[in-house]
Amino acid sequence: MARFLGLYLWRMKSTPKSINMFYKHMHRLILYLILCKTLPLYAQDSIPPARWDLQYCLDYAKQHNITLNSLRLNTRSAEQDLLLSRSAVLPNLSATLSPSLTHVKSADSNGNLKSGFTPSLSTSATSSITLFNGGYLKNDIRQKDLLVKVAGLDLQAAENDITLQITQAYLNILLAKENIVYVKDVVATSEAQLKQEQQFYDAGSVARKDLVQIQAQLANDRYTLVTAQNSHRQNLLTLKQLLQLPTDTVFEVVEPDTLMATALLPLRDVQQYALANRPEVKSSELSVQSAQLDLQKARAGYLPVLTAGAGIGTSFGSNTYYSYVRQLDNNFYQQIGVTLSVPIFSRRANKVNEEKSRLEVGQAELTLQNTRTVLSQEIEQAYINVENAQAQYDAAVEQLRYTQESYRIANEQLKIGAANTVEVLQQKNLYVQALQSYVQAKYSSALYIRIYDFYRGIPVKL
Repeated sequence: MARFLGLYLWRMKSTPKSINMFYKHMHRLILYLILCKTLPLYAQDSIPPARWDLQYCLDYAKQHNITLNSLRLNTRSAEQDLLLSRSAVLPNLSATLSPSLTHVKSADSNGNLKSGFTPSLSTSATSSITLFNGGYLKNDIRQKDLLVKVAGLDLQAAENDITLQITQAYLNILLAKENIVYVKDVVATSEAQLKQEQQFYDAGSVARKDLVQIQAQLANDRYTLVTAQNSHRQNLLTLKQLLQLPTDTVFEVVEPDTLMATALLPLRDVQQYALANRPEVKSSELSVQSAQLDLQKARAGYLPVLTAGAGIGTSFGSNTYYSYVRQLDNNFYQQIGVTLSVPIFSRRANKVNEEKSRLEVGQAELTLQNTRTVLSQEIEQAYINVENAQAQYDAAVEQLRYTQESYRIANEQLKIGAANTVEVLQQKNLYVQALQSYVQAKYSSALYIRIYDFYRGIPVKL
């Protein structure tokens, strides 16, 4: 690089003009190198990977899901309502400016009528502040603050629902992929059996019906493979819909190294933790407090309202400079005062508002009770699902081991003629059923234990 710089300066004769040109060219070169380095990084950040793991799916959904973004906008709207409520305790200020031209006819000193335009101008500024309103403004601020928290908790609850839905869809894809691998192995075995049976048939050692049975079994296995592949595509589409990706988006999910999960905690402990920390419960609790504040706001309608106000203003109605200044000074006024408004008869409006607010409190309390009951039942169901899935998985492992061995023995017996085709096909069907039960139990156990752990605050991971 130094050699290049020296040669460049020597050729440019090292004149001031050439030196300026040199620095100009170097500046462009450095800028070009920086862009070459940084632009690929931006391009990589904007292009999603071809293989998505579960965490990337969850992060993408939390950022791009329309429902979640709509709830975020609701939270921002609630924050604006809170700012407006806090500003209601401040004094307001307004100013008016009213210029006008009036066409009139007037008599001069000689009694002659003359017409012309008479300008006029009036200006004023007023301000008022609420001194007492039965605690309405104070309770309104507290209520709006609770509604901001409720909106944030509703967003968290929606994120939890999306997390579980994506996790289930992700594991269904892994289940379908593993099922395809096993079914392909079954098809390969059936093809080898058909090849061997064809050799026996050509040699005249087996009947045609035995060959046809193997051919039918191979056709059935291939149909099962097509069904498994379609299931995989359907599960991919389901995940795309949850992520709200275009259907033509091509991506694959990353297979985890293991699906091992943590041990179970007692049901009562998980229920107590969830009832104290889950966002849907907190949201319902805050909704009860908000309804109670709404009741206090309704009761404020029975109390008087005291406001203070002040204003200044002036007016002008002449077309001469002297009269303009004089009138502005003479007509300048200042005003200050208080206003007490006492409700006497509101045509039952206050009573109805109070009663409806009391009903809203009862409704919010029922919603809270139902939220707690449903959550406890969901956790208990999740606990039962985990126990059943783990028991089914243990039984499926044992069943698969025995049926696999029986199927292997039947194949060996078929090779030496110690077993017929019907017996081998029966053992094969038992093996395929056990294999499918094993795969289903494996992923069901992985899903249910993660759902159960999610209720006790453990993030979903694979």
